[in-house]
Amino acid sequence: MGLAPCCLIFALLISAAGSADASIHVYDRDPFREVGNAYLLSGGSEGIVASRTAAPLPADNAARSSIDDGRSYIRFDNITFWRSKDVADQHQEMEHSTGLIQVIIFEAVDRDNIGGSPYGGQRSICCTPDLAKLEGCKQGEVIRIPSATNINWPIVLNVQFNGNYLSTHMDNKVVYISKTGMYNLFFISCDPTLKGLTMSGKTVWKNPDGYLPGRMAPLMKFYVIMALAYVLLSLIWFSQYVRYWKDILQLQHCITAVIALGLFETTLWYFEYAHFNNTGTRPLGITTWVVTVGALRRTLSRLLILCVSMGYGVVRPTLGGLTIKVLLLGVTYFLASELLNITEYVGTINDVAGRARVFLVLPDALLDAFLILWIFTSLSRTLDQLQAKRSSVKLDIYRKFSNALAVSVIASVAWIGFEVYFKATDPFNERWQGAWMINAFWDILAYLLLCVICYLWAPSQSSQRYAYSDEMGDESDDEEAQSLCKGSPKGDISLVKQDRKEKNGESADVSNLEDEMEEDKRE
Repeated sequence: MGLAPCCLIFALLISAAGSADASIHVYDRDPFREVGNAYLLSGGSEGIVASRTAAPLPADNAARSSIDDGRSYIRFDNITFWRSKDVADQHQEMEHSTGLIQVIIFEAVDRDNIGGSPYGGQRSICCTPDLAKLEGCKQGEVIRIPSATNINWPIVLNVQFNGNYLSTHMDNKVVYISKTGMYNLFFISCDPTLKGLTMSGKTVWKNPDGYLPGRMAPLMKFYVIMALAYVLLSLIWFSQYVRYWKDILQLQHCITAVIALGLFETTLWYFEYAHFNNTGTRPLGITTWVVTVGALRRTLSRLLILCVSMGYGVVRPTLGGLTIKVLLLGVTYFLASELLNITEYVGTINDVAGRARVFLVLPDALLDAFLILWIFTSLSRTLDQLQAKRSSVKLDIYRKFSNALAVSVIASVAWIGFEVYFKATDPFNERWQGAWMINAFWDILAYLLLCVICYLWAPSQSSQRYAYSDEMGDESDDEEAQSLCKGSPKGDISLVKQDRKEKNGESADVSNLEDEMEEDKRE
C-alpha cells in the first residue's frame, strides 16, 4: 500500500484537473415512425451547458477542435436520408426539389412551440389547410412558434430530395448552444409520400469541456472524490490489518474485500466517464467491467451486513446450516443487480434513456426488502443472545451497529420517496443538472455504513481472544473493555475467562452450544 496508492492518487488528481460538463448519436438506416400527421425520427436529447466562447467555428474546423475549447454545439456529420424507389418514381418528371424533411432543435421549455391545435383537440405537428387559415403557418411544414426569449429558436433546417433521387445528403452544419438547457432533436417530414423514410449518419453533442452528457458530468468529479475517500479508508484499515495480521478474523477478511472492491469500482467509474468525455461513446468493455464489479461489491456488502447481524465472527465462529442459504441469496442478488446495471448503463448515451426496465427493477427491489427483513430479524436474535449472556461490550457494539443500520434504512426510504417525486415531477428532465445526486447518494450511504463497520470491527491484537469469549456478570466488565477496536497489552484475557468457566463447570457451555445448534436448525 505504499507506492500504489500514491500513484493512484496522483493520477486521479492530474486527470481531474479539467472539468466535464455530451455524446455522439449514430444512426444506421433508422426508420421514421408515423405520429399523427407527421413522420418523425428522434435524434436524441441531451442536457447542454452554454458555450463559454462566443466565437463560432465552421463545421469542418469544429470537427478538429479541442474537446475542451469552451464551445457547446450540436454538429451534423454525413446525415443521409433514404426513400423508397416507388416514391422516387412518382417524382421522375419533376426537376425541382421534392420531399421536404425538416430538422428541428428546441429546448425542453419551448416544447409547446412545436405544433398546434386548431380546435382544442390533439396537437398537430404539421400544418394542415385548416391550420394554415387559422394560424398562418405554411401548409406541409412543421408548425413553429418563435420562443419568447429568442425568436431564432426553435431551430428549423430544411432538407429536400432532388428529382427522383433515392437519397439526399444534409450539409454538415453546426448549431451552437448559447443557453444552458435540455435540448431535443427531431427529424420530421410532413410529406405523406415519404412513408418508409430512413436515415443514416451521426450527430455530435458537445459541452464546453467534452462529450460527456450534462447529467453525467458531475459524476466524473464525484468518483474522483469517492476514489480518494476509499484510498483514505483503505490506508487506515490496511495499516491495522497488517499490524495485527495474526489475529485477523474471517469477518475482517470480508471487510477488506469490500473496501478493495469499492476502491476498484470508483476508479473504474472515473476512467469510464473520462473515456466517454474524450470520445463521445461509452467504452463497452470498461462499462461492462465496472457494472460487474459494482454488482459484486453491492452483493458482498449486503452479505457482510447480514453475516454481522447473525453474529458471525463475534458471537458464532460459523454460520452452520445457514451458509448455503446465504450463498444462494448472494448469487441471486448478484445476477439481478448485474442484469439491472447492464440494462441501465451499457451502451446508454441518451439523457432520457437509461431508465431500468420494470421487470428488472422489481426483482432487485424485492431481494433488497427480503435482505432487510432477514438482517433485522437476525440482529434482534443476536442482541437477545448477547443480553442473555450479559456480554456488555459486545452488546454495546451491536447496539451501535443496529442504530447505524436503522438510520441507513430510514435514509434509504426517505431518498426513494424523494427520487420518485423528483422523476414524477420532471417528465421532460428539465432538472437534469441535479440528477447526478440520485445515484451519488447510494454510493455515499454505502461508504458511510462501511466506515461504521470498519470502526466497530477494526483489527486488534485481542480480536481472536475476544471474538468468541462468553463474559458473564459485572465482574468481567474491566476485561471486556479490551474490545475489537482496541488492543489488550496486559495479560491473556482468554485464559482468565477459561479458568473462570472451568470453575463454574462445563454445563453452561454445553447448554449454550445446544441452544445455538437448535437455532441454526430452526433458521
